Amino acid sequence: MSLNAGVIDGDDGHGHAVVIGSGMAGLTAARALANFMDRVTVIERDWVPRGPGRRRGVPQARHTHSLMTSAQQGLEQLFPGIGQDLTGAGAVRVRMPEDMLLLGPGGWLPRFDSDLSMLSASRDLIDAVIRDRLLADSKVAFLQEHEVVSLQPGRHDTVTGVWVRRRDRKATEGWAARRLISADFVVDATGRGSCAPQWLAELGYELPGETVVDAGTRYTTVVFAPPIGHVADWKSLLLMASAENPMQGMLNPIEGGRWSVSICTSDGKRSPADHEGLLRAAGALRHPLLRDVIESATPLGPVYGSGRTENRWRHYEKLRRWPDQFIVVGDALAALDPAHGQGMTIAVQSALVLDHMLTSHGTAVGLGYRLRRALVHRLAPAWHMSTRNLPAAKGGQEPRAGVRARLSRRYADRIAAAATTDPYAATLLLELLQTAAEPAAALRPGVLRAALRSTRGPAQATPPSATHGQDALRRRSVAPDASAAGVSTGSARRRPTMGSSAHWPAAAPAGDRWQP
Repeated sequence: MSLNAGVIDGDDGHGHAVVIGSGMAGLTAARALANFMDRVTVIERDWVPRGPGRRRGVPQARHTHSLMTSAQQGLEQLFPGIGQDLTGAGAVRVRMPEDMLLLGPGGWLPRFDSDLSMLSASRDLIDAVIRDRLLADSKVAFLQEHEVVSLQPGRHDTVTGVWVRRRDRKATEGWAARRLISADFVVDATGRGSCAPQWLAELGYELPGETVVDAGTRYTTVVFAPPIGHVADWKSLLLMASAENPMQGMLNPIEGGRWSVSICTSDGKRSPADHEGLLRAAGALRHPLLRDVIESATPLGPVYGSGRTENRWRHYEKLRRWPDQFIVVGDALAALDPAHGQGMTIAVQSALVLDHMLTSHGTAVGLGYRLRRALVHRLAPAWHMSTRNLPAAKGGQEPRAGVRARLSRRYADRIAAAATTDPYAATLLLELLQTAAEPAAALRPGVLRAALRSTRGPAQATPPSATHGQDALRRRSVAPDASAAGVSTGSARRRPTMGSSAHWPAAAPAGDRWQP
């Protein structure tokens, strides 16, 4: 299918859907709609590359990205076999925490088998693989370098199309005359810069209220080539922030054997502007491991920074009057601080909601209210996780939210401390990182026991690795050959280094054995 396929209006079957925006939220929404509608047109304001390539309008694209377990599972439902497509294109699968060194808020987590993983790759590659799958569908057309300027209203509070204009560099204002594209369903997936409030106001609808919680997070990212001869029994590093040190650092493998390294600050300090500044920032993290690893690595590009990371929720679900056959998804609905890596997961989950409700309802008509409520239900846990430790939100907060927040923080602190020695708590912490934990997960018996009892032993001070930390030299002297020590540059050992026995409970209660 051409990236500029023509749009043909028709009335057969379930009709024609329009998706505005070709980011993750737009691509996955288009897939969900293509499962139900006769045709889908994805309208993109900018040029769309063929294959991995930089695209304007994705401000976080240069920073470290990964598809967490729930996002992978959701994508497999929408695009069967997409995991193989991604790994075939170069994405790296990282088992969590088996293939990574993770310094949680309470200390280093043990490394053990679990059902959790992430697919790590550049954002350009992830988008390109998904976009290619959509382009292979004859029902989906891309209309690039076209900007939506307004919605077309219909009778009885409906949207029946969009007005667009084509980029024309010869025109006085750079755009050709606008034209109407009719549609039976319209999805706004244009991200943080969404014009949906303005479009709705022009049609006489009320502006949505907004809740904004800004942690002042700033990101700095550099892509590195690993040092020549680099050997490790891990693939990824994550040094999380703590109450004492609000900085976070991460190293993820990406296609081409490269590393994507990001430093996140939320203390109001300026982001590093060069490689020397990045090394200094890495040295200021809670542990020097990341700096030690990248100090001899080779930067493959400049330092990129980003500062627009506030949490912003537009409360469309609270509007009493709303046009049917129109919905807002992704960052256009609620943009979350990228520090928690939830954006792509929420986009995929929202597309699954759309897919399920269209199929169960049997028509795209009359879904507006139910869809808005369902999307909010899916969004709320991620919003809570992203904002629970931040100052009060602009736009008000729920009654007694401060008391609940304090109790939640105390409980979270106990879980973080227990995660260094207890597999139940460690698994919950990983699930929270992946936005995969249901609220009830924090009350599972094993987690409750871990949080309520005192820690079984002191947290390990060094990374649980045979290649880094104070014990590495002694371990190498016992097994100097890398293969004998189970160390590989390509993949982690079948069974990871666990560190000392203090990482695990002495014995699980009878009838309650832990299953990873």
